[in-house]
Amino acid sequence: MREVAVVAFGQSVHVRDSAETSEVEMLMPVLHDVLAQTGLAARDIDFTCSGSCDYLAGRAFSFTMALDGVGAWPPVPESHVEMDGAWALYEAWVKILTGEADTALVYAYGKSSPGDLREVLTRQLDPYYVAPLWPDSVALAALQAQALIDAGLTDERALAGIAARSRTAAESNPHAQLRGAVPAGEPLVAPLRTGDCPPIGDGAAAVVLAAGDTARRLTARPAWIRGLDHRIEAHGLGVRDLTDSPSTRLAAERAGAFELPVDTAELHAPFTSQEVVLRRALGLDAADGTVRINPSGGALAANPVMATGLIRIGEAAARIHRGASDRALAHATSGPCLQQNLVAVLEGE
Repeated sequence: MREVAVVAFGQSVHVRDSAETSEVEMLMPVLHDVLAQTGLAARDIDFTCSGSCDYLAGRAFSFTMALDGVGAWPPVPESHVEMDGAWALYEAWVKILTGEADTALVYAYGKSSPGDLREVLTRQLDPYYVAPLWPDSVALAALQAQALIDAGLTDERALAGIAARSRTAAESNPHAQLRGAVPAGEPLVAPLRTGDCPPIGDGAAAVVLAAGDTARRLTARPAWIRGLDHRIEAHGLGVRDLTDSPSTRLAAERAGAFELPVDTAELHAPFTSQEVVLRRALGLDAADGTVRINPSGGALAANPVMATGLIRIGEAAARIHRGASDRALAHATSGPCLQQNLVAVLEGE
């Protein structure tokens, strides 16, 4: 297989409401940033792939307008996934592996502020048996959290500890939307409190991928993608064990995550309870504190839907770029209760 690395990562400052900024205006500084990091121009990129969701934008084919941020000239080979940008990165990675490209620009964006995000995300549900009941994303996460508590795998105090650790870690992240103390209060949807849930916000992210010697030329310490895989759970929530994530475990196994220890794990866990599920599936509970989990603050500090998973890969790569990590795991998810899961393993030279 060809060697493929993340050579640049950039993201916006994530905010609660970017009403005065269009998707293109939000994207352009991020795209300019990652290209400047590598010294590449738009004409040097062999393939461009994006991730976003028309339901968030409220209009069909909204991603075609976002291409204005890439530039109208020269024409670019381009693709789009109606998923988190982590899956766009997967497509670009495959494109480079096949030899059809040496460089790729991957970007993702999401504006959750214009609508009711909890209602919008119900469109991901099974349309026959679950969606007609209108359970929203927080209610479903609360069911998962309660299942974990009932199974004796966590408790509300432990969940509060995850929230506090994430907000504390975010204090050193200039792009985070939330940082500092977690507010106390009544449960939002029992047993989940406000601090157990992700913020609603807007943001964008981008990475540049490159192959082999091109990657070594573009950055001093490439973050090599040693393995990348994604899997999916059954669509019907009633046939799943919500306290476990077999698809995450399988994706990690196929990506080679269990072959050698990792020192960093960026987990796409929008709810504190989902971090419990992911740590168990990835064997991180057994790491006895030797793995730094979400040193960026994770999705509990900033959750621009459709970009959060790509940010996890970017944050893991950035730690390798600056020498803070040697072998990192990045995880992305989509759908209710960790339905779809992607795992990447990245290493320094």
